[in-house]
Amino acid sequence: MKQVVITISRHYGSGGKTVGEMLAKRLNIPCYDRNIMRLASDISGIDEGMFGEVDEKLKSSPLFRISSKIYKGQLIPPESDEFVSNDNLFNYQAKVIKELAKEESCVIIGRCADFVLKDMDHVVRVFVHAPHPFCFEKAMEVNGGSEKDVEKLIAKTDKYRADYYTYYTGKQWNDARNYDLCLDSSKLGFEKCVEEILSYINIRFQ
Repeated sequence: MKQVVITISRHYGSGGKTVGEMLAKRLNIPCYDRNIMRLASDISGIDEGMFGEVDEKLKSSPLFRISSKIYKGQLIPPESDEFVSNDNLFNYQAKVIKELAKEESCVIIGRCADFVLKDMDHVVRVFVHAPHPFCFEKAMEVNGGSEKDVEKLIAKTDKYRADYYTYYTGKQWNDARNYDLCLDSSKLGFEKCVEEILSYINIRFQ
């Protein structure tokens, strides 16, 4: 198989991460998600915990929801006061994503990877979505708790993903034009989603 990188964006509860992991297993290639933060910590020297903390800070930041800092590839140098800023932590994650995409075939979950890799021809951009009842059912299975709490979790997570995407890309997270494939996991099931992605790869890169 030629080198190929598959990016997965997904609704919370749609099973997009599961689809990505299944796909990586089928292709016998790595799957990257939150472990990108560890790799970004390794190359930057910034404590890994800060990369996790930034997600929580951005979730509650009103500025994050009304402004944008579209990623253009620059890194802020260590001597700058902004070296450990939220934006530079994203820049280092993007650097890792680019390096991985240049070096190997892999699956990358989230992290605006579709946008970060927009200039690479060997990238397949996938959005996995599903109607709310399906996502709610799957989220209940994973998280348990009250229905009210799960409803809040879904709404908060999807809003954060949408805001995060817009902040760093200037685009809308759920706009089909950003992706090569948009798959409804409630209609296809996870295994069929994997098959559809594999079929697309075979046709495009044959």
